[in-house]
Amino acid sequence: MQAVTTTYLEMTSPADLKPRHSTDDHFAVREATVRQWQVNRFLYLYIGDSWGWTDKRSWSDERWQNYAGSPALRTFLAFHGGAIAGYYELHKNAGEVEIAYFGLASEFIGRALGGPLLTNALEQAWVWNAGRVWVHTCSLDHPAALRNYEARGMKIYATSNENRPAPAII
Repeated sequence: MQAVTTTYLEMTSPADLKPRHSTDDHFAVREATVRQWQVNRFLYLYIGDSWGWTDKRSWSDERWQNYAGSPALRTFLAFHGGAIAGYYELHKNAGEVEIAYFGLASEFIGRALGGPLLTNALEQAWVWNAGRVWVHTCSLDHPAALRNYEARGMKIYATSNENRPAPAII
């Protein structure tokens, strides 16, 4: 078993956003306005593999279709030089927007793209008429994740601790 700490953060006003924009002309973020559940599944597996994301690994194609087809979900892809650099998903529920998934591809970690991608996610959440934007991160995520959320102006509102089975080594 391994101890895992989950930290919940929120932003309650767009005025709290401390943006960080990229000066890299090769970096761009675009919304996937055509819903393709296979893209959501691919991004979840591709980005989440490094961080042990497992909650959706057993989903059927039908469940992925329902998830990605929901009008309460928006998906954004980050590109660098035409390659997928990362992504995030926004999920709206009762006027609140959750940054449901957020991450960079391993090849793009350490290139100062996490701050600009998170800035974009927060800006898009506020444009979507959020009354509150929230996210959770855990001690299994990249060590800079929590710092990035706080640097963009998000505030911790709760933490929890649990013991999880250690990942299998194959």
